[in-house]
Amino acid sequence: MMKQYLEIKSRYKDCILFFRLGDFYEMFFEDAEVASQELQIALTSRDGGKSSKVPMCGVPYHAAKNYIARLVRGGYKIAICEQLTDPKESKGIVERDVVRIITPGTLIEEELLVEDQNNYIMAIVLKNNIFGVAYTDFSTGEFKLTQFADNRENVINEINRIQPVEIIVEKKEELSFIDKANLNINNTVSVLEQEDVNYKKSKEIILEQFKGQSLEAFGCEKEDVAVIAAGSLLEYVNNTQKANIKHIEKISYYTVGDFMTLDYSTRRNLELTTTMKNNQEKGSLFWVLNETVTAMGGRLLRNWLNQPLISISEIEKRQEAVAQLVDENIIREEIRNKLKKVYDLERLISKICIGSGNPQDLIKLKHSISVIRDIKELIAHSSTRALQRAHEEIDPLLDIFQIIDSAVVEEAPSTTAKGEIIKSGYSKEVDELRHISTNGKKWIIDYEHQQRETTGIKSLKIRFNKVFGYYIEVTKSNLALVPDYYQRKQTLANCERYITPELKEYEEKITNAESLLVEKEQKIFGDITGLVGQARARVQKSAYLLAMIDVMANFAHIAIKRNYSMPKINTEGVIKFEDARHPVIEVIEKNSFVPNSIELNDDEFFHIITGPNMAGKSTFARTVALLTLLAQIGSFVPARRANIDIRDRIFARVGAADDLTTGQSTFMVEMNEVANILNNSSDKSLIILDEVGRGTSTFDGLSIAWAITEYIHDSIKAKTIFATHYHELTSLEQQRSGIKNYSVLVKEDKDDVIFLHKIVPGGTDKSYGIHVAKLAGLPKKVLSSAEKILTSLEGNQSAKGEEDIKTKAETKTAEAVEFTNPKSNSQELEAEILEKINELDLINMTPLDAINFLHQLKLSCSSKRGVSSNE
Repeated sequence: MMKQYLEIKSRYKDCILFFRLGDFYEMFFEDAEVASQELQIALTSRDGGKSSKVPMCGVPYHAAKNYIARLVRGGYKIAICEQLTDPKESKGIVERDVVRIITPGTLIEEELLVEDQNNYIMAIVLKNNIFGVAYTDFSTGEFKLTQFADNRENVINEINRIQPVEIIVEKKEELSFIDKANLNINNTVSVLEQEDVNYKKSKEIILEQFKGQSLEAFGCEKEDVAVIAAGSLLEYVNNTQKANIKHIEKISYYTVGDFMTLDYSTRRNLELTTTMKNNQEKGSLFWVLNETVTAMGGRLLRNWLNQPLISISEIEKRQEAVAQLVDENIIREEIRNKLKKVYDLERLISKICIGSGNPQDLIKLKHSISVIRDIKELIAHSSTRALQRAHEEIDPLLDIFQIIDSAVVEEAPSTTAKGEIIKSGYSKEVDELRHISTNGKKWIIDYEHQQRETTGIKSLKIRFNKVFGYYIEVTKSNLALVPDYYQRKQTLANCERYITPELKEYEEKITNAESLLVEKEQKIFGDITGLVGQARARVQKSAYLLAMIDVMANFAHIAIKRNYSMPKINTEGVIKFEDARHPVIEVIEKNSFVPNSIELNDDEFFHIITGPNMAGKSTFARTVALLTLLAQIGSFVPARRANIDIRDRIFARVGAADDLTTGQSTFMVEMNEVANILNNSSDKSLIILDEVGRGTSTFDGLSIAWAITEYIHDSIKAKTIFATHYHELTSLEQQRSGIKNYSVLVKEDKDDVIFLHKIVPGGTDKSYGIHVAKLAGLPKKVLSSAEKILTSLEGNQSAKGEEDIKTKAETKTAEAVEFTNPKSNSQELEAEILEKINELDLINMTPLDAINFLHQLKLSCSSKRGVSSNE
């Protein structure tokens, strides 16, 4: 047996092998050591030959799912090795083999999945400097692919958007940057077999899976690397499941630029689906928005949040539907009440198609179908494009309802092991076998009564076990009354067991009937699931449309519940919100939230907001980003009025922390995020900056913040909100026409301050840091000392003259490159340049000093040469 185990294990080295032995799954060697530690179960051993002991542990067959779930959540892959022949009938070693490999990305069991979250597995392939990406949710059948030029940022963004629980790659070392990236996910990475990664084979796999004649039908005929990724993913899933995967029957090609791009930092900083502090759903935007009533709707809402639209027409289609459902209260609530009766159709049909469905799943499917026609009728007279489409395309699936309703009993069991599935009247053969089985049991009862009367043994009982079948049991005190025709079968301490020819004959009839009945019911159940499975495409399409209706009805429900308004879409570059509220904080803080207004346009596109901590700068900046995103998923927004121009990207750089996983300091993390913004934003982007530069010294931080502000204003011209403590930046309003200053109102009351959380025009030069420290509860002695130190520092600054830091930096660098004796000869000019460089104090020079030095040097050289500084 161990030889058989080792041979099977050699084919599944990257899996924990669950080796079936009777009523247990056993694990051996390293698998046993890992499993015993992860599952906290006893590690034992068995004889391994030649006086060696083999580590061993096991779990009961009937409770295996719970143990498997724990291992899969830990990132392990499980190979299920079953007994393929009956141990009772096997003369030698029982035949065994792996029937399925369970990986994090190929789960189908409801208890192992998160209801409102997709369970994606992704393949990433790099060929000829092009990335191919394909991903699928095996539990629903969704399958998508794309490709793009060698752009690591796009790969990281897609991984963070999709959040796959498992990633498969061709060569792990080629994609090592994924491991180093700051990904907010836990995933298992598997390496593809080299022979699986080629275009020809992948094309054949795709055409066979999706029943196509050419890739042109799927919109990916020229996307070779995407095709390789898709084919490799299908091959991997097929090999792990060792069964048909027909429920994956629709393939969709998409382009990254079709949707708003949100990088990891932005998703994290805006807390779209989880919070920054504890990575929990509660407190996120999804948590506030998700009052969908179906699992399918919850998953679709999550996807919409992660992939906002940039198409005005598509946004307006959603808005129209939401607006209608806001106006039609009765219809909206009827729709939501009907949808509450719909089970997870996407996952139900997938389970049924791959043979994992049970009788209860069919009943759930039937109950779900029973309300589809009602929902279809409720939107029959809709005047909006999205709901009209849903009405036209939703399939009521009446034939599937009829098949299930006519065949399967309402109180169906969760397994087919004991039959009791098929309704009376559906199958003549089932009815006959059931009659024999039912009447046979009645005959046993009658026969027991008859034997008591005949023998006079009042305590006589007819019992059954798997060893002897039916037998007559007589206590020792009544043995004298036992007739001669009773045949002794077994002697026990207190009784004797007998059989009679008549009892044995009828037992064979009953046993055969019961076993044939179970077999027949199982066959009919298989036929029914086969018929239902043929409708998988129809079910999946209706499931998606129901999910879409659920999300739109949810948007309407939230809009009424929380007083949201429909945003207008413009193409004039305007982002305008009147009395905007942060969608999450207003829920957490109930009625205490203070709304604010803002308008960003092409003339005033850069807002600098100053004010103390706790006053609301960061909240206001994030509010603008979140409301823009909400508008672009088709939702209403928490504002009295809203008008937005579509943004291609949102960048949010909010707060900072050391990244211990990569050894990066607070400042390095901050600068990496800012560099990403400056390198990838455009005038169609929305940028949110909060306290940039605070990760380093004051002068360095201010210098960098100043240079960033100028660069965004002069070179990018993106709509930007910059919340900062650097009051010196407010002077830029006088130098740059697109920059406008705003501040947060603070009311001073003797020694205390009251934060009014109101954004008003104009800058401020007060930080109120000590007041904030007081609110935080610092000891009075510390506060008093801080006030004295502050007074001293301010006095020193006053004595030196309150010269603007920016001006000092520019003056310093200008002086460094000032030529006292202008010369026209290029060699002499070069000599002076070298002389000025040698005079630089490199140790004490800041990065901004260096940039300004080079800038002034360029201007001076250009002036002396009589050319433009841009040449």
